[in-house]
Amino acid sequence: MGTTDRTDEEKTPAKDAAKEHKKKKKKRTVDKEKAAENRRKIKEKKAKRRAERAREKGAGNEKKRWIIVAVCVVVLAAAGGAGGYFTQQHMDMLAAESAAIEAMVHTEAMKLAEYSKTQHRKDSVRQNAGKDTTRALVDAARYMIEGIKKRPKEVEVTAENAADFAAIESCLINTETGKIDITMKAKDLAISDDGYYYLFEEKAYQTALEGTEYIIEDQKDVELTFSVNLNYNTSSSRLFSKFVVAVKKNGGFLAITRPRYITNPEAIAKYNPSFVATSSKKGLLVDPEKLQSSELDDLGVKHAAYNIPLSRILGHTSNDYYPTVYYTYNGRNYAFNGQIIAEYDYIFSNLTNRGITTTAIVLNDISAHPELIHPKARSGGHAPYYAFNAADESGTETIAAVASFLASRYSGTGHGRVMNWVIGNEINARSEWNHIEHMSTPDYVDEYARAFRIFYNALLSINGNARVYISLDQQWGKSLYSKNGYGSKEILDEFNRNLKAEGNIDWGLAQHPYNYPLTSAKAWQSNSSYVQENENTPVITIKNLHVLTDYLQKPEMLTDDGEVRHLILSEMGYTSSQGQELQAASFVYAYKIIEANQYVDSMLFSRETDAPSEVAQGLDLGICTLGGGRKSIYEAYKYVDTAESARYTDFALRVIGISSWNEVIKKH
Repeated sequence: MGTTDRTDEEKTPAKDAAKEHKKKKKKRTVDKEKAAENRRKIKEKKAKRRAERAREKGAGNEKKRWIIVAVCVVVLAAAGGAGGYFTQQHMDMLAAESAAIEAMVHTEAMKLAEYSKTQHRKDSVRQNAGKDTTRALVDAARYMIEGIKKRPKEVEVTAENAADFAAIESCLINTETGKIDITMKAKDLAISDDGYYYLFEEKAYQTALEGTEYIIEDQKDVELTFSVNLNYNTSSSRLFSKFVVAVKKNGGFLAITRPRYITNPEAIAKYNPSFVATSSKKGLLVDPEKLQSSELDDLGVKHAAYNIPLSRILGHTSNDYYPTVYYTYNGRNYAFNGQIIAEYDYIFSNLTNRGITTTAIVLNDISAHPELIHPKARSGGHAPYYAFNAADESGTETIAAVASFLASRYSGTGHGRVMNWVIGNEINARSEWNHIEHMSTPDYVDEYARAFRIFYNALLSINGNARVYISLDQQWGKSLYSKNGYGSKEILDEFNRNLKAEGNIDWGLAQHPYNYPLTSAKAWQSNSSYVQENENTPVITIKNLHVLTDYLQKPEMLTDDGEVRHLILSEMGYTSSQGQELQAASFVYAYKIIEANQYVDSMLFSRETDAPSEVAQGLDLGICTLGGGRKSIYEAYKYVDTAESARYTDFALRVIGISSWNEVIKKH
């Protein structure tokens, strides 16, 4: 019974298993067919997608090609415009290309807007592939088109408009690089033979653009800065050069700016001694014979003046104790008289050690060095002093060397310190003190201004705090003494205009407010037809000194920083030939006015001791007599700026005929 039951149980499951296997086999057959169908559909879909991508890629490349073509056209058009060949045809092409690019950009935006956010996310990788490049090209093209649209207009350069077509706005030594940075600006672009502006160097004595050897060129623009080497203290030094920008025109070069000099020589100064403020404006033309005495200390002198005629310091010496002093500058050797230099060493050291601010007056007298005398001053007369020669290479180089030597020696380097330098003497008095043939005021001033600038750049390149002055006398509105001379006002106006035009510098004025006439003993009394209270006065004395300081406050006379220029009264005095009390009263009157005028830095009274040549003319100007005796003015001078002033100076109120010093100083 048990065996039969097992057999039946085994047979039933076997049948069921066979049936199930048959079903599964049939099912697998169906699945394979579906799978094959699916694979076929997938393959078709992929093929379709590849075809779409290929079309899209081709379209993208085509668009890029058009953009690149547009950019190339823009670049070529810009290049053509830079050379002066930018035409209306180019402008039309640019307009068309600009429109095409704008259309492409618009189409791109519309295309992106058609996608839903989901579809955009799906297709972002595929659709945006390479678009950074496309957009960059589009932006570059648009940027260049806009740049060319804003490009300055091009203007034909002619002989009439060339000189002022552009302007050199600054010519400065860069304190970081040591190079000269010359910055040019213009409103328009000059049409010329090519697309460049050229920087030329001219020497101080050159009056026009010469040759074809430019320093550097740069592509045209309305604002450019050229940087060139200074070459300081070498044979190719540019410290005293002027610079001009030019264009190439008809095969040659044409200047499109006026010349410009370096205006900050102090940027390379080796020494920068402080300009010490003094407690008094009281100064004196000192007597070197008295430097060993205590007279300067007793008088309370705070400022001193001393002359340096160039004939004295130049040349060799045969004295073994004072050997020749050699100085090399800009690759050339110069000899200075050792014995005379030792004399100046002593004088300037003595004054410096006393705490006195020293003014040196550089005078161009006849010497064995004719290169210092202007070619137009070498004949036709005889005078104490002559015009400096900045008209040729030899004169220019010698002036630069002399000035550099003096600054190097007297900048507090063991031989004393000179802080004020006056160039020449009363240069408006042409025939007497600055002899040269007569010429127009602009030409006359130009000859002096070139020499002045050489002195200025040389002195300040050594002593960065030195001050340099032009010297003028009291003949303000017209020349009263000098034969074919000039009024100080016209010289000052032209000097200011000349220096501004070629690079403004911080020049100062050394004026001589003597009485008119010189032999007049009363400073408070002057002929009203000559000494007036307006800027057209024929003469400026101490009585109407405010006319001068008012004039220096005019906007056109100020420094570039808006400051009133330094003013020293480097020579003034009153004779005692008509009585010592009158001389003393005139001095007190003058000093009260000077003390009250904030624009006067110092006064240098002429002189400590009478000079024989002046006494012969009735000009007993000294504080002391030839024999060394002290005049009445001595006590007045000593105490005028002290707490005891009234005791020693109020006598002058009676002499002048006033009751208070306020009557004198109220208008100053």
